[in-house]
Amino acid sequence: MTDLITLMLQASVWLALAVLLLAGARPLLLRLGGAALAYRSWWLLPLVLAALCLPLPSAPMADAPSMRVIASALRGPVVSTEAAVWPVLLLAVWLAGALVMALASWRAQRRFERAMGPLQPREDGTWQASADPGLPALVGLWHPRIVVGPAFEVDFSPAEQDLILQHERSHRRHGDPWANAVLALLRCVFWFHPLLPWAARRFLRDQELACDARTVDPHPALRRLYANALLKAQLVHPVAPMACHWRSQPMLKERIAMLKEHKRKALPWMTGQVLVMGLCVGMGTVAWASQGGAGAGPSPHAGPAALANAAAGDVDAEALTTTPPTYPKVAFDQGLSGKVVLRVEVDASGKVGNVRVLSSTPAGVFDAASVAAAKGWTFKPARRNGTAVASALKIPMTFELNASGPAQ
Repeated sequence: MTDLITLMLQASVWLALAVLLLAGARPLLLRLGGAALAYRSWWLLPLVLAALCLPLPSAPMADAPSMRVIASALRGPVVSTEAAVWPVLLLAVWLAGALVMALASWRAQRRFERAMGPLQPREDGTWQASADPGLPALVGLWHPRIVVGPAFEVDFSPAEQDLILQHERSHRRHGDPWANAVLALLRCVFWFHPLLPWAARRFLRDQELACDARTVDPHPALRRLYANALLKAQLVHPVAPMACHWRSQPMLKERIAMLKEHKRKALPWMTGQVLVMGLCVGMGTVAWASQGGAGAGPSPHAGPAALANAAAGDVDAEALTTTPPTYPKVAFDQGLSGKVVLRVEVDASGKVGNVRVLSSTPAGVFDAASVAAAKGWTFKPARRNGTAVASALKIPMTFELNASGPAQ
């Protein structure tokens, strides 16, 4: 459970760094490749989060002597239960917030779809609603449909209708409803993140600007007609979280301003693509490597091979101070015994790095106490060819209750 909380905190930090980086790089991306390149740069967010979930190469583990933790039934340990309770409380708060956000998004989507009323198919493959809660729009995820309002033919000329439908078809070809679904998922998972609401608004704006550019750039002469179609539309209704709306009143001025810009040259456009790829790969790699320092040392040796390696200056990490963990009060009160196997990473200076539970019985009872104790240990680092190197140790801990004797 603590591992999940640690992962969420780490992901939140990297999400903030990625958002700040995109905010700073956006003016340059617009100059190099236009709105389409700026929209494509948002791939950085899911790639960084995915990188944090990829496992690091594991360092070979040397077996360390087991540790036995004994609690006396006559004099039990005095241990606060707060350390075991706060992860559960944090997880409950996060889960409640995620469920509230998911419910709000689902209700907004359902409200929008119901407000359209019955849909009638049109000859051009689109659908016509009986009411207008904010149409035209691309609605749906698995089979997205272009839905227009009941007064679509009245409000727009045939040429404007064609441009609007091209715009919505471009959303569908590029999978924008799926991008919006991923955004909705991120907003549910990271509902507490202070930068995510701004990032969501900026992402949706870049999505519309990119779609405008894809629609108009092949037909520069239609820019004025396209701008007129935008001016005719004013979206004052609440939008659906997973629908691509043609009308977007808050960014109308920005969309019209972008239509005045000329198409970029090929070389700067290619430079922009390389820049975006470099941002995604570089930051994703750094995020992946930040999970913890996996030591690089050979596997433990046995018998004559161990003697030969010791003679050559190859030795495994050796514990210097190992304060035993405190017997958890909950386990003591319930008379529980158990065993935990830890993977403890030791850097080249002998300090403990990442500590991970490989197995525990009963699950979750002794994990927190074992990890907390291991993080306070010190070691003599492993040596390879006479040089101190990082390594990892597998350390079993046995928790037992004893009817007599002092608590240890």
